[in-house]
Amino acid sequence: MKKSWIIIIVIAVIAIFIYSSVKGTYNKMVAMDEAVVSQWAQVENVYQRRADLIPNLVNTVKGYAAHEQETLTGVVEARAKATSTTIDPSNLNAASIQAFQQAQSGLSSALSKLMVVVERYPDLKANQNFLELQAQLEGTENRITVERQKFNNSAQTFNTYIKQFPKNIYANIFNFEEKAYFKAQENANEVPKVEF
Repeated sequence: MKKSWIIIIVIAVIAIFIYSSVKGTYNKMVAMDEAVVSQWAQVENVYQRRADLIPNLVNTVKGYAAHEQETLTGVVEARAKATSTTIDPSNLNAASIQAFQQAQSGLSSALSKLMVVVERYPDLKANQNFLELQAQLEGTENRITVERQKFNNSAQTFNTYIKQFPKNIYANIFNFEEKAYFKAQENANEVPKVEF
């Protein structure tokens, strides 16, 4: 009789320990996953801020450089493409982040072309409205860099956690998958060629 009670108590203690371990690990994975999703929302937020600045910038440039219609149209189209490319936060894989990043790169490229066009218009470069928009855009680009870095840090913390033993077993059981990172653009390490 005593032996069976000891076995029952040992089994109960082991069951409580296992339950506690699984519960704690699962809850931490959920919290870390939510942190990644929250950080992704911040990345989208700063990209949206940039997209919101563009119509004002285009309208300001249009007033001074109306015959640069092709460049202005390119910026508007790139903005439309960038804002239409969204990612479901529960599906932050490499392919979806790369598609998002390509759309945003197209917008960055179009904005760079617009800034080159602006160089031809000294009156526009001196316009206070344009200068404020340009400063806001530069600040937003810096915010994008910071938020992307924070997202990568959050994804790295989550990925490390779910790959550690025995957490990797729980991650597989509960379908927690590795999060993708933002990566540098192709040819980002090449020095741009400048000719005078």
